[in-house]
Amino acid sequence: MEIDQAEIERRLQHFHDVARRAGVKFTHQRLEIFRAVASSVEHPSAEAVYRGVRASMPTVSLDTVYRTLWLLTDLGLLTTLGPRQDSVRFDANLAQHHHYRCVKCGMVRDFESSELDDLPIPDTVRRFGDIACAQVVVQGVCADCKTAAGDDDAFTAAGGYRERDATEMDRGGGRFRRIGPVQAQEGDV
Repeated sequence: MEIDQAEIERRLQHFHDVARRAGVKFTHQRLEIFRAVASSVEHPSAEAVYRGVRASMPTVSLDTVYRTLWLLTDLGLLTTLGPRQDSVRFDANLAQHHHYRCVKCGMVRDFESSELDDLPIPDTVRRFGDIACAQVVVQGVCADCKTAAGDDDAFTAAGGYRERDATEMDRGGGRFRRIGPVQAQEGDV
């Protein structure tokens, strides 16, 4: 899966417009670092961006990449996908979308779902404060890892959930802890 060239160009133009409005200097390094994220479906970590841009800019430092990614995030040009093993994943797709994450290899991909977009935000979450956005992260074992494992039950082999596991939810505190897959029953909300 690749990002359409027109979408990459739209993201680059948006970057240029936002940087100009914010009075942020539009440098070659910043452009190439943003381009690396904007043209990737991988949701790259700062380290992956660094490895990618070093080919065209051998003098760029990892510190520069990190500072630029955080600047771009502060400008609203990128979002982050929470910490994963000491690294943060960056995403230039600012449109409403959700994520699939492989629990074995860490691969992350975007997907769209009007059904998930329409999920109501529970009152317990609204009590924490204003809601800026809501994204769903679906986790499992990707097709590549499943094939590499040569096992139809690669998810369980990767430490995933088993059929007999259950889900617990503390509705009062708004905490949800997933212990295993749950089949929806008739009448479930």
